[in-house]
Amino acid sequence: MGKVQQFRCIECNKKATELHRDYRNGILKITICSSCQKPVDKYIEYDPVIILIDAILCKTQAFRHILFNTSLNIQWKLCVFCLLCEAYLRWSSLNSSEQSSDPADLIRYTREWEFYGMFALASLELSAFCGGVLLFVWLVLARLQKRSLEHGLLLKGLLLSSYGKVLLIPTVIWEHDYSPLCLALIKLFVLTSNSQAIRVILNSSRRFSLLTIGVGLLAESYVSQVCSSLPWGFKEMLNFE
Repeated sequence: MGKVQQFRCIECNKKATELHRDYRNGILKITICSSCQKPVDKYIEYDPVIILIDAILCKTQAFRHILFNTSLNIQWKLCVFCLLCEAYLRWSSLNSSEQSSDPADLIRYTREWEFYGMFALASLELSAFCGGVLLFVWLVLARLQKRSLEHGLLLKGLLLSSYGKVLLIPTVIWEHDYSPLCLALIKLFVLTSNSQAIRVILNSSRRFSLLTIGVGLLAESYVSQVCSSLPWGFKEMLNFE
């Protein structure tokens, strides 16, 4: 027999074997949690727009529904898409201070490789952030507290909860209208969602999730500083002029 899929009650986080029961006459009855006596997952009857709004509000129930009770697997596509937007913003700000009217093919070739460099840098920073979070959680919970961890689920949660980066799309479209404050607010929203995802997956305190995010940010900042301080640097490496 195959392994029975484990769901979670969105109210108390207890495991459940089913979300609803399907009767022969087509009637669906939502399963009641044996622990809290509330519906295991009320969101199975909700419109996706309502679920998205609750996720934007960082409601714990919405995060549990998405992470535990759905088969949403768009995290890698979402990750690549957001990295492309972030790379374009960095690339456009890099070239805004280096305007050139020279139409030479070499200049266009250089600009193209600068974009690839910005994409690589954004990817390295994201990898450092996720790696720092995973390593810290493994050291604290797996090694010290001897708790079992689902690293794949935690990574999925980090990538999915970074959906706030799609707000970079307007800044790509209206590239002259965005401000550092806008980008800072987007970053804050993404980190808040990351913190909530960690808290939901690990069933931990808010303090621990914020500390974990802090460790990830330190790792991301370290990689960024190392890349910018290298003698060849990303910008210099791609600058053939």
